[in-house]
Amino acid sequence: MCSVLAVVLLAVFVVVAVLLRSSHTGVVFEKSDQVAMIGIGVLLALGTMLFANARVKADATGIEVRNVLTSRRFAWQEVLSVSFPDGASWARLELPDDEYYSVMAVQAVDRERAVAAVRALRRLHKKATAS
Repeated sequence: MCSVLAVVLLAVFVVVAVLLRSSHTGVVFEKSDQVAMIGIGVLLALGTMLFANARVKADATGIEVRNVLTSRRFAWQEVLSVSFPDGASWARLELPDDEYYSVMAVQAVDRERAVAAVRALRRLHKKATAS
């Protein structure tokens, strides 16, 4: 989804940049304006691709979650539970003091894969905290 959106954003900004010079609005657009418009499209496309970096790695000792810009590791003893609340876009780790940490790599749009991922994370959590 991120790749498609990035390509669409870039294409729209390139088309707008090309059409800027042929506009009859009374405003004079230069080549630098066109280059700037394409540059904005590139930056937005790259920003969109950051959402494709989401990742989760879990083992017997803990879980590492990488979201858009940050990465964080939790020991299983720090995690109260792994949940996927109704209506939520992605899974989350329930932490002490009513806090939670989103797991953007497990998204609702993935349907069965998301269910399998949450179940696997819950099994690892249960196994690690039972001992």
